[in-house]
Amino acid sequence: MAVSVVCLMLLENVQSPADLRGLSTEELRDLAGEIRDFIVAAVSETGGHLGSNLGAVELTLALHRVFESPTDAVLWDTGHQAYVHKIVTGRQSGFEELRQQGGLSGYPSREESEHDYVENSHASTIVSYAYGLAVARDAGVDPHRHIVAVIGDGSMTGGMAYEALNNLGHTGRRVIIVLNDNGRSYAPTISNLSAALHGFDDIDDPTLPDKVTDRLAHKFTDIRLNPTYVRRQRRLEDFLSNLPLVGHQAGSAMDAFKAGVREFLQPPSFFEALGVRYVGPFDGHDVGEMERAFENAIELSQDGPIVVHVLTQKGRGYSPAEADDEKHLHDAPVFDPAVGPPRAVATGYTQAFAEGIIKEAEANDRLVAITAAMPGPTGLLPFQERFPDRFFDVGIAEQHAVTAAAGMAMGGLRPVVAIYSTFLNRAWDQVVYDVALHRLGVILCLDRAGVTGPDGASHHGVYDMALLSKVPGMRVLAPSSAQELVQMLHDAVELAESGPVSIRYARGAARQVGEHDVGSGLSARRVREGGDVCLVGVGTMLETAERAAAELAASGVEATVWDPRSCAQLDPEMVASAAGFDHVVTLEDGVRAGGVGMSIADEVCRLDATTSVDVLGLPTRFMPHDPRAANIHAAAGLDVASVVELIRSK
Repeated sequence: MAVSVVCLMLLENVQSPADLRGLSTEELRDLAGEIRDFIVAAVSETGGHLGSNLGAVELTLALHRVFESPTDAVLWDTGHQAYVHKIVTGRQSGFEELRQQGGLSGYPSREESEHDYVENSHASTIVSYAYGLAVARDAGVDPHRHIVAVIGDGSMTGGMAYEALNNLGHTGRRVIIVLNDNGRSYAPTISNLSAALHGFDDIDDPTLPDKVTDRLAHKFTDIRLNPTYVRRQRRLEDFLSNLPLVGHQAGSAMDAFKAGVREFLQPPSFFEALGVRYVGPFDGHDVGEMERAFENAIELSQDGPIVVHVLTQKGRGYSPAEADDEKHLHDAPVFDPAVGPPRAVATGYTQAFAEGIIKEAEANDRLVAITAAMPGPTGLLPFQERFPDRFFDVGIAEQHAVTAAAGMAMGGLRPVVAIYSTFLNRAWDQVVYDVALHRLGVILCLDRAGVTGPDGASHHGVYDMALLSKVPGMRVLAPSSAQELVQMLHDAVELAESGPVSIRYARGAARQVGEHDVGSGLSARRVREGGDVCLVGVGTMLETAERAAAELAASGVEATVWDPRSCAQLDPEMVASAAGFDHVVTLEDGVRAGGVGMSIADEVCRLDATTSVDVLGLPTRFMPHDPRAANIHAAAGLDVASVVELIRSK
């Protein structure tokens, strides 16, 4: 592995957070460089989240020098920035197998280390976890001294983060929230919170007033971090409130004065309006500055929750990441570290969607596109360029995205919500009660459906078909080729006149077929005829069904193969055809329980109870990461060999 040839003199001696505490400022600076070299070398061989981790090196070092994990609980929102945390908590030797089968997870993992608390890769949850741990600690059940929640500015846009902040402020629980602000989620962060403050590197030539205000803000923060100031402030507030007759008025006047100063010098007074103290911003690449901030925040947190705002640069220290305007190499495939990964280009189903939605938008000026902070990965960047006024990035806020789409549909637009399958789970209530209940013409386009590979359990999009097929009025479409996806998107625009439609498609490569191998509307497509057995391959599983049929034919077993295309509503012609066989096998890249195969089995058996139906799908358990989705499919019996063996055994 390339990591082995990198000179890591300091890093080799860091096996636990305690090994960081005796290092000098110069040694810390050198160590940060070694860690960046290590991460680039490791990720270049395994793929993974690069830019976010390069930006969090000094922040992680400062956290682990001030706080004593695992006695103190250091919690990471999303986990995209947790590689450095893994490295300094004794897992350097495992990085050659990062995201590989049986190797280290790309996210914090409770199975890996006592330093990992939350197996988190969905955004905006960590403040809620922190609140819960604080309740347990204060009840005398949990022993953690300090609870530290690290959350990015992108994750802070999620509604759940605001809910937790409100609850923390109301209850006054002792929690330290570290806001890692790099101005990015995947794309630039959709929020006024970050824009309200100056960064350290974002102004080339600030005006004199800007310079003065910036200095005043930093001085004000220094004062507010000073424990002596805090103690005296408390005594003064107590004294004023106890003055006879005028105590209340004097206290109110002091509160008004403080609020005015905050509004002038510290725009994020939003936090303090919720009852959460705010300090910052601090240079997220200055270990010493952050250590002082964290140490003072510990004392300040005795009075309640506090946000420590640090500014970092995503991709810092690696020029290809710094130069990547789209995402600062948020994630990366295997690449040559000397030149960096090639520019990300949408491929397969994502590319087909990107081309298809532009075509539909050109023909229908009511069509608009919505994403939740991921215009690049969902293929919407070309749409944004072509139709900037019809493109809406709502930030990491999937619930808002879906209900906003409902409002757009109510107003006469035709909204297309492009989102990862796994992230739609967060907007389930909105899909059911805000969209479907009102029979609104919202089109949900679900990328990364099915087994996604190296990102593991939190990213496998395996629930969408089982869930969405139970929603009244929802049409669920699953393309088996790039051309089918384009056709389904076209059909969905018309189908949406009578209610919601979802289209789910896989990550990566897509089959390419001719125009005669494409269906239309809600009709299924019979792709092969045979009299012995019936195979139904849902979406990407059609190829497995066809290959299994070809192998069976070589031994004299002839199979009919159906591409259902529409998973809800099911095509009656396909169901009737299947009911005419003694043996039917369904295959789907989603959970078996409650999935499409179960629906097909119910309908077939209603017509002919003697038909034997084998429903093949993914098990109801959290499946591990594996860069080869085929391995996960094989373990679930969704490979050609397993299907052939099953049929021959009957």
